[in-house]
Amino acid sequence: MDNEDLILSLEQNIEKVHTQSLDLSFNELLDMYADGELDIKPDYQRLFRWSQGAQSRFIESLLLEMPVPPIYVVESEDGKYQLIDGLQRFSSYLHLRGKLNAGHLNPPVCIGNLLKLQECDIVKELNGLTYDELPTSLKIRLKRAFVRVEVVRKGSDNKFRYHMFKRLNTGGEELTSQQLRNCTIRMLDSTFIDFVIKKSNEPNYKNCIRNISQQQQFGAFDQELVLRYFALKNYKDKFVHDVSDFLTEYMENISDPEKKEFVFDYQEEEKIFDKVFLLLNKALGDRSFGRIGKGLTVQSNFAVYHFEAICTGLLSRINELDPDNPVHIRSLKAKLIEIKADSDFSKATVGGGKNSPGPLNKRIQVVVDKLAELEP
Repeated sequence: MDNEDLILSLEQNIEKVHTQSLDLSFNELLDMYADGELDIKPDYQRLFRWSQGAQSRFIESLLLEMPVPPIYVVESEDGKYQLIDGLQRFSSYLHLRGKLNAGHLNPPVCIGNLLKLQECDIVKELNGLTYDELPTSLKIRLKRAFVRVEVVRKGSDNKFRYHMFKRLNTGGEELTSQQLRNCTIRMLDSTFIDFVIKKSNEPNYKNCIRNISQQQQFGAFDQELVLRYFALKNYKDKFVHDVSDFLTEYMENISDPEKKEFVFDYQEEEKIFDKVFLLLNKALGDRSFGRIGKGLTVQSNFAVYHFEAICTGLLSRINELDPDNPVHIRSLKAKLIEIKADSDFSKATVGGGKNSPGPLNKRIQVVVDKLAELEP
């Protein structure tokens, strides 16, 4: 590529995005939020993690009139804004004013709870005060504190918006891969990720994965497992080594309206998903993905390699098994315990170096072979 072609390519991509810079006060942003003109998606708001000390120091910075990094929003077709970067700062201001709903925090924060300033290390006299207890002059200063708002205007190319969000948030506030996917993919299309989130709340599925840790639950690992199920079911031959990249690539392909070769039959996929986890829940319940212990007892833990192998392998017999047939359920339960105790399965699921196509295919094949012995 010569220099002219390089410059032309850059110019063509620049034309795909339209931006606008605004200087808005935090009180204006609060009013927009209250009126529904500034949207923080529920899945995005759960990413708010700043401690009350970090929130307080940000408020202290506003009072000291320190420079504040820009906030980025995307303009929707109806003119409303969707926040795509600046969540920690804006949510801190919401908490200060008693407008934050963040039940995931410890302790939970509900509407009406005012942030009590703490750990301010410059103006220590602020510590222990809430917004209502501040002098009127400082309340006005906080209301009028402004921030640069970078607006990606409607009509901008969706892919450009997607990559912009992805780069702004990569390496940010300790987001898990799935939390980042949940937010970024909405820049392309929200249909698939909304479906993934919906299926993560399916009762049989929820019980089967109940033994994931609280930290994993907080990090949207339950949703990642749903994505992992669909990716392995429909895209397994493209897996090379990095699971995170593999899952992101699959989600991008399904969510990109231009990639029409990637068809996802939502009705059929939901039907199969529900049957898989109904069978597993009836057979082993919350120990479906537990490791085998002494006396062939399945432990109450969660092993992701068991999840991958059992879910994917079970698809090989999904049409023959009847969840309402007690004989089928008893046979499936016995076979799953046999699988977990199998030495080849253990070798492909225990220890390091198992996150590659070889061990993945091996553990899936063990499940397929064992389930082939079932006589429904």
